[in-house]
Amino acid sequence: MIDGALLLDKPLGLSSNAALQKAKRILGAAKAGHAGTLDPLASGLLVLLFGEATKFAGTLLDSDKEYVATLKLGERTATGDAEGEVLERRPVRIDELAAVLERFRGEIEQVPPMHSALKHKGTPLYRLARRGEAVDRPARRVRILELETLELQAPRVVLRVLCSKGTYIRVLAQDIGEALGCGAHLAALRRTGSGRFRVEDAVTLERVDSSSVLSLPALLEGLPHATLDAAQEARLRQGQALQISGLHAGLCVALRPDGAVIGLGSADGAGRLKPVRLTQAAEKHLKSAAHIERD
Repeated sequence: MIDGALLLDKPLGLSSNAALQKAKRILGAAKAGHAGTLDPLASGLLVLLFGEATKFAGTLLDSDKEYVATLKLGERTATGDAEGEVLERRPVRIDELAAVLERFRGEIEQVPPMHSALKHKGTPLYRLARRGEAVDRPARRVRILELETLELQAPRVVLRVLCSKGTYIRVLAQDIGEALGCGAHLAALRRTGSGRFRVEDAVTLERVDSSSVLSLPALLEGLPHATLDAAQEARLRQGQALQISGLHAGLCVALRPDGAVIGLGSADGAGRLKPVRLTQAAEKHLKSAAHIERD
């Protein structure tokens, strides 16, 4: 039974699910998921989760992401990336690049692309797009925390992007191109970071083995934590809030005295910890708690 996470450097041309299934077979895991998909045309950091770690996917999905994005200026494509048909070509303009990038830093609005997995009345948008259909998509607010030029060799510009969850880098590339007045599409994309995890610490599929798996405590390292005794754990598992002094408001990792992860709780700032997502209890530990409660 594997409970933990794997930092994978996903190669180009492979879907996130295909990469997940390959790693799952290599490790012999029974249950698996990932914390944020990458398109087949994108490479880089993919956080894979196994066993009990899948319960914490939501927390990891909420983290900020970092990308290195290559834009090709002067060409607008049907999909917003290099896979789509070129719809329009215009003379490349880079003279106002610095000023344009400044406009995209901070909170911005994005209209999700038709070529995405978002659904309209139960049907993924990309399926509608393949049929030549288009539907209205409400704009979403996202945050571009950092946006800088790493390389500029017209018509290509390489950007580093640190952004909030839900940001479409393809849309960002298109919008920057339109703001420049020449159009653009996303020519290449590599995810370099997800929360505190870095692609430099990831392994390729060829190097995946059990020694590459992060334990649950390592996966949740960095979050505030509280150590519970057996009686407190039993009450938390029954859905009861615990009064624990010194807790700050927000997510908190509940640990056993031996360091094993009980799960995630939410603290309200008044010292009350409520359960959010819990791991499966070890039978002998719950029996111990039951004896304590009876005594």
